[in-house]
Formats: sequence, C-alpha cells, structure tokens
Amino acid sequence: MLKIIPFLIELTENNNKNWFDEHRDQYQEARVEVVELVEKILKQLSYSVPWVSAIKPSNCLFRINRDIRFSKNKEPYKTHTGIFIVPGGRSSGNPGFYLHIEPAKSFIGGGVYAPDPKVLQAIRQEIYFNAAEFKQIVLDKTFNQTFGDMMDERLKRPPKGFPVDFPDIEWLKYKHYVVSHTLDDSFLEFDKLLKTSVETFLKMNPFIAFLNQAIQNAKETLP
Repeated sequence: MLKIIPFLIELTENNNKNWFDEHRDQYQEARVEVVELVEKILKQLSYSVPWVSAIKPSNCLFRINRDIRFSKNKEPYKTHTGIFIVPGGRSSGNPGFYLHIEPAKSFIGGGVYAPDPKVLQAIRQEIYFNAAEFKQIVLDKTFNQTFGDMMDERLKRPPKGFPVDFPDIEWLKYKHYVVSHTLDDSFLEFDKLLKTSVETFLKMNPFIAFLNQAIQNAKETLP
C-alpha cells in the first residue's frame, strides 16, 4: 500500500493545522514516494506519448492545501492526492491525464474539465469537422469498456454557431470532455498502480491527442 494512503485516512479524521504540523515528516516521506511514482509513470508513458518527456514530476502534483477563501468548507487540507500530466502544465487549461489517489475513491481520468470557452469552441469545431474520427475513438470497444461514457453534463440545446441539423450534434453539447476509470483500493500498491496507470493512460491517449490537436488547430487558424 502506498504510504500516502494511511496518512490520508488519518488526515480525514484530523483535518487541522496542528495535527498536520505534527505529522509533516510522515507526509513528506509519503510525498517522496508519490513523486517517484510520477517519475516512473512519465518515463514509461513517454515511449508512446513524446510530449510527456518534457514534463517534470513536481509540476504534476497539486498542493495538499485547500483554497478556503471562498468555500464554506474550512478544512485546510485535501484528503486526496491529485496528479495531472498535461502539456503546458497544470494551469494551462489543456487536456491531459489525471490520477486521483484517495482511500475508497481513487480513479484514473483525463480530458478537460470546465474548459475556457475558446478551448471548448475549438474542441466542438474539431468534432464538427472530424466527427467520424472522434466517434471511432470514443466508441471503440476497448475504450468504451475501460471508460464508459464521457462525463454527462450537456447543453439542452445545440451550441451557438453550429447547424442544429448536424447529425452528430449531441457530441457538441458536452460541457466537459472527460472520461474516467474507477480504481478500488487493491490497486493502491506502488507497482500495481504504476502498471495500471500507464496502461490506462495509453488506452486514453487517442482521446487526449484528439482534444489537444483540436486546440492546436484552432491556434493555427488565428490571424
């Protein structure tokens, strides 16, 4: 079992600064192991996904501190570890691979959540012009068995700027282009999670590549 798991279990019951300060060494030791896991994921993934080789492990990890300024929940720390492997970095807004480590709630996901309107428009436009390619990816048997349907939050009406009689209009209504694969706690051992993460990200890669290509194509058409 990853060292971060028992730490997160205890943190859930003791989510306050005093407890965290007393157990900071335990957290730092667990974080070192997580960074090592990310290093190995990046190395193995880079053989098939070249842009990953430019990513630094430390730039993939989210801070454990929560931003509580505008939240009713004033607990200072997250009770999960989030890892986001994405071209341009975590704050780029680009689609990428995500690993969520949390006792009883872990999953492997990816795509782009709540994208900037320009990014969302670029993705919809790419699907509009290349619907057959997109459907070949998301309706592929292995892809569908692994991830199921995309995160299902959609517009009620077709998005502006696209013909309402477009045969694949439903694919343009999504507000997020995200897929995920649930992990039970038996996968939260270092070697097992490494193997599963890389295998799952590779199955997801055509989806991520399509979304990133959409953004790149949109940038190239700008004056």
